Amino acid sequence: MATTSRRYRGKLYQTHLLRRTFRVGSQVKHETLGNISHLPLELIDLIRRGLAGEKFLPASAAFQILRNLPHGHVQAVLGTMRKLGIDSLLSSRPCPERNLVLAMIAERLLYPCSKLATTRLWHTTTLAEELAVTEATEDNLYRAMDWLLARQARIESKLAARHLSEASTVLYDVTSSYYEGHTCPLARRGHDRDGKRGLPIIVYGLLTDLEGRPVAVEVYPGSTGDPTTVADQVEKLRQRFGLTRAVLVGDRGMLTQAQINKLKQYPGLGWISALRGPAIRELVEAGSLQLSLFDEQNLGEIRSEEFPGERLVACFNPLLADERRRKRQELLEATAQQLDRIAAEVRRRKRTPMPQTVIALKVGKVLNRFKVAKHFLLSIADGHFSWTRHEESIRREAQLDGIYVIRTSEPAERLSAAEAVRRYKGLAQVERAFRTLKGIDLRVRPIHHRTADHVRAHVFLCMLAFYVEWHMRKALAPLLFEDEELDADRLRRDPVARAEASSSARTKKQARVTTDGFPVHSFDTLLRELSTRCKNTCRVAADPNGATFQQLTAATPLQARALELLGL
Repeated sequence: MATTSRRYRGKLYQTHLLRRTFRVGSQVKHETLGNISHLPLELIDLIRRGLAGEKFLPASAAFQILRNLPHGHVQAVLGTMRKLGIDSLLSSRPCPERNLVLAMIAERLLYPCSKLATTRLWHTTTLAEELAVTEATEDNLYRAMDWLLARQARIESKLAARHLSEASTVLYDVTSSYYEGHTCPLARRGHDRDGKRGLPIIVYGLLTDLEGRPVAVEVYPGSTGDPTTVADQVEKLRQRFGLTRAVLVGDRGMLTQAQINKLKQYPGLGWISALRGPAIRELVEAGSLQLSLFDEQNLGEIRSEEFPGERLVACFNPLLADERRRKRQELLEATAQQLDRIAAEVRRRKRTPMPQTVIALKVGKVLNRFKVAKHFLLSIADGHFSWTRHEESIRREAQLDGIYVIRTSEPAERLSAAEAVRRYKGLAQVERAFRTLKGIDLRVRPIHHRTADHVRAHVFLCMLAFYVEWHMRKALAPLLFEDEELDADRLRRDPVARAEASSSARTKKQARVTTDGFPVHSFDTLLRELSTRCKNTCRVAADPNGATFQQLTAATPLQARALELLGL
């Protein structure tokens, strides 16, 4: 094969010829067999190498794929954890326990399951190999959890140093999860927010920054009342985190008057909460809150001698008023139907009249179910039951539909009335965290651990996993069903009116396609999409006993975009 080059009018031309060389007597002759210049250069190269004696095999016969493990989602999670410095957050020095905890945090995001299942499932991805925990047993994981719990206070202090500073606003809320079993001393009967009847619960409170980024978590026995947990958070903020100035935001069931009185003992600690319905009624009856205030505005600041040293911000949301009115009407109708059934049953009992106590028990069960007892007037006697609606009670309650009052210790020069409302509504960020912890993503429940320490370590582990997910969601927002303009909108929109999604978010949800043309995902389905990128362990087919090598499948455009957004 011969290649000739010539330049014509400043352009280089190459000619590739297939030639045969032979001898005739003492002379060497050359014969051109064909011109292959029109072929692609890579094919010409193959022809040249083949004529030189190089042997070729089909790609399928060149090497064998010995194993193939999902890797893309592991790469995304571990890469984010490294960027966030989770390893140094846990411990400044490498150790087996740190690797095990890192693996458990990652596994909560990849496939949340029990600790025993974790030691099985992380071998179905590259996670175990990436963190060198392939030989770990269930006992190793529990020892690593003990190691993590011993460092919880230091880790939370590091998180607080990252995300909280003097005069920071801190969000705090409490929830509960049911417990499977009966051995853990933390599992007790209490107010179950999961709706799982017949099972004990544990209570845990989550402390976050204003954006909803988790900073600390505390686990309590299931019988613990929400307000009694506030003192621990004050101690964390002041003693452990070293904040002399902070603003604690809690709901009205958390920051009760008794707790607020205790908070007032700390001059540098401010707070934001809300008034309960009876307190709002007293403001209206005392004339401190005039309902005409909302004729032309939905927000106004008021004062009351009943709340000295506090600022009260009264708000009116007509959509909330309509919702409360609708819900109350449904509850009243449902209660009325049940009471009518009891009345009919009492009337049918002619021969042996129904005793007053039996009627009262039946009526009490209905009223406790629908929680509108104050709106009914009852008449109960042996063999007699009748009822009517308490119209005056209904009218007085309806008068306050859509009205709520935010209370705060912060002066106007530090916090405007509108900003006080916004920060109180920021508690929705903590509620979202609870939904993530309990839901399909991290699944803090059901809880099976036998000891109090393991339950505490399990909840803390889930909090750290949510910390990683929080940052991943922020970075991956363009590919998710997330409103990318939400953070900016919160700062400028009406704090009282109903929150509306941005036009870009509505367009994305309706079209189910991003501006880059990718399908819109949930966080869970995007991880599944990333998991289809695999790491293959291969070996040259011609050498069955030879060394192996690893090859990563090429990223799809969507996978490449996700990794780009994560900064990987």
